[in-house]
Amino acid sequence: MQRPMQPPAGMAAFSWIWAGQFVSLLASGMTRFALTIWAFQETGQATALALVGFFAFAPTVLFSPLAGALVDRWNRKLVLILSDLAAGLATVALLLLYNAGELQIWHLYVANAIAGIFEAFQFPAFSAAMSLMVPQQHYGRANGLVALTEAATGIAAPLLAGILLAWIGLRGVMAIDVVTFVLAVAVVLLVTVPQPGRSEEGRAAAGGLWAESFYGFRYIWERKGLLGVQLTFAISNFFDSSAMVLVAPLVLARTQNSELQLGTVQSALGLGGLAGGLLMSVWGGPKRRIHGVLLGFIGSSLLGIVPLGLGQGLWIWAAGAFLAAFFIPLINGSNQALWQSKVAPDVQGRVFAARRLIAQLSGPPGLLLAGLLADSVFEPAMQGGLGELLGPLFGTGPGAGIGVLVVLAGLLGISAGAVGYAIPAIRRVDDLPDHNQASP
Repeated sequence: MQRPMQPPAGMAAFSWIWAGQFVSLLASGMTRFALTIWAFQETGQATALALVGFFAFAPTVLFSPLAGALVDRWNRKLVLILSDLAAGLATVALLLLYNAGELQIWHLYVANAIAGIFEAFQFPAFSAAMSLMVPQQHYGRANGLVALTEAATGIAAPLLAGILLAWIGLRGVMAIDVVTFVLAVAVVLLVTVPQPGRSEEGRAAAGGLWAESFYGFRYIWERKGLLGVQLTFAISNFFDSSAMVLVAPLVLARTQNSELQLGTVQSALGLGGLAGGLLMSVWGGPKRRIHGVLLGFIGSSLLGIVPLGLGQGLWIWAAGAFLAAFFIPLINGSNQALWQSKVAPDVQGRVFAARRLIAQLSGPPGLLLAGLLADSVFEPAMQGGLGELLGPLFGTGPGAGIGVLVVLAGLLGISAGAVGYAIPAIRRVDDLPDHNQASP
């Protein structure tokens, strides 16, 4: 008698989910690129693009504590499915509005906010599930593969979107996105997503929903090294989000809305992330994870973001974009592996959600401030007295003020790595015991 086929589990299940997410992320990247072009053509303002990013980002951060507690209570497979479905339905709504000729910029804000709420569930659910699918010694490589997926879609999505926009238009691009969400959900349905056993930490953390929501903060507060790491991320995310949200308006303003040049720069971002992800997937990162985090902050800001702002032509922008993104898989992969090894799997949902809020709470203000400063302060200033002083370096035409702001954010972003190395608790965070080891 033939045995019934078993659903993929372990590394095989992780590989299937990884492949499904690759296809879905590729289509979502195409939609995001196409809607960025549409939004800038409609408004001509950096603030509008910053608000699109803000409404996608802020709900993810604010809902993280509650999402983390629920992830640890609920079936993680169900959470992954629901988060994918929500993002897909948001795209469906935008597609219907566009078909009816009613799509407006504020619709993007609402759709992104809804998708962002459900994304707050996806990150802790997938991270915690991966901790049980992948052997601990391969955490760095697995996180490198995740970064590789994001980077590869970053390369292909703008190029494919540019081609498809001319062929099937925004409507067709969004329709492809909807189909791939269905595919991603189907893949998760067909694999085994493990639930963790109960650890000593998990039993101690049990309680009401609100108490469990705040458990992650208490856990991190009691481990000053881990708290310090996330505070360095908060510094980096403020300046990095401020700089990166300005890349599209910077390039579009300096090139008279050239979709091709913006697509090339965004593809260079993807190529940099791809190269960094390949390196991480093969190497796994430094043995002491904190070096990957702190050196990555410094490298991305100094070698990537600063040249992006200084550049006044395609190849400088592309080189800066490549280097800004190259260090991201090293930063995120090293950090993720650090936390996966230190935190027990059955409380990772709560702890990872709290960790995300601490690190990313600074991002939404950075997005809003960047758009407002670009449109209201730096762009007008570069047409006046500041332009006389900095014009030889940045030029004085449209986009010059945005370039100054990007350089300033890059220079200040270096402080994240410098602060981490200056504080012993952060510098020595790798010495904390792993979750499967007894404390010394």
